[in-house]
Amino acid sequence: MISPARTGVALVICAPSGTGKSTLIKRLLAEFPRFAFSVSCTTRAPRPDETQGIDYDFLSREEFLRRRDAGYFAEWAAVHDHFYGTPLLVTQELLASGRDLLFDVDVQGASQLRRAIPDAWLIFLLPPSREELIRRLQGRQTETPESLRKRLRIAAQEIAQARWFNLWIVNADLEQAWQELRAAYIAATLSPSCQAGILGELLEEWEPE
Repeated sequence: MISPARTGVALVICAPSGTGKSTLIKRLLAEFPRFAFSVSCTTRAPRPDETQGIDYDFLSREEFLRRRDAGYFAEWAAVHDHFYGTPLLVTQELLASGRDLLFDVDVQGASQLRRAIPDAWLIFLLPPSREELIRRLQGRQTETPESLRKRLRIAAQEIAQARWFNLWIVNADLEQAWQELRAAYIAATLSPSCQAGILGELLEEWEPE
């Protein structure tokens, strides 16, 4: 009976705001406890309930930029005048140990991760239509006409980048979208890149004829 060492899966999920990504990710994390989290770095100040090295690695702007320029991050982004980044070495070590990692990033971050982790599975969640996306965003009752126009403009730019992702899931029905995301993750765990040692261990059982 073979029991090869397993390499972790890097699952990268992107979606326009209002597509239902957060809901689907919560269900995925609740069902599959194998997922681990690397501690991200940020230049923003810690909040009262946050601990250095547990919630984030809080860095000065100068230190963050130094690490960025040295290739320290698997992906990084500027968000609301602050920098955020995922350490590459820690990410590689977690994957090598067999832990799966889930990245909830924008298309810029996904592009960086595709280069840093070639075996990553990139999933793009799509709304069923522009009209439905508008309905969902308006249903939050948090959008002004100006912010709604901005989100729709960004959504169009993001959707245009979906062509280079591995998989597309259209969230027209939440339960169906969940089943497709769940199936995509399970398929990723069965890929050759995740089970690289299985053939070697199996063939060792064959004696030369």
